[in-house]
Amino acid sequence: MDLRKLIRDIPDYPKQGILFFDITPLLGDPEGFRQAVDLLAERFADAQATKIVAAEARGFIFGAALAYKMGIGFVPVRKPGKLPYKTRSVSYDLEYGSDTLCMHEDALLRGEKVLVIDDLLATGGTLSGVVKLIEDFGAEIAGIGVVIELSFLNGREQFKSYGCESILQIA
Repeated sequence: MDLRKLIRDIPDYPKQGILFFDITPLLGDPEGFRQAVDLLAERFADAQATKIVAAEARGFIFGAALAYKMGIGFVPVRKPGKLPYKTRSVSYDLEYGSDTLCMHEDALLRGEKVLVIDDLLATGGTLSGVVKLIEDFGAEIAGIGVVIELSFLNGREQFKSYGCESILQIA
């Protein structure tokens, strides 16, 4: 199945000059969604991870489904004020602004192996923030997986040492 056909391009969202890749049609297609999750599971079958870490909001969708499929835990990374317990936070830059992400302070153990999952890799800002949070815990990144990679932005370069995998590359 050609997963690219299930990704909708929306120009000038969230601001002028940005082309947004909408995964909603992919999520609404049972076969396409299953294929995306299965492909990620295949890529990380030998990672020996105990948890998946994913940032809101779209990363949650793939991260939680993959954690279920792999039989491992799921750790949500959220914006400030969205988690009910004590948190650690990190601020980072995006291609069109900056943001802050938070994780419960007891979400990971030192030395724990985790996978980082997101829907899209552009410049790598969000993933860099998540990686920094994980490393602050002393946990080990067993791999990074994304559904869509905007390869023309070269975001992958900063994650080479972590084993970055994407199932759909857009040049």
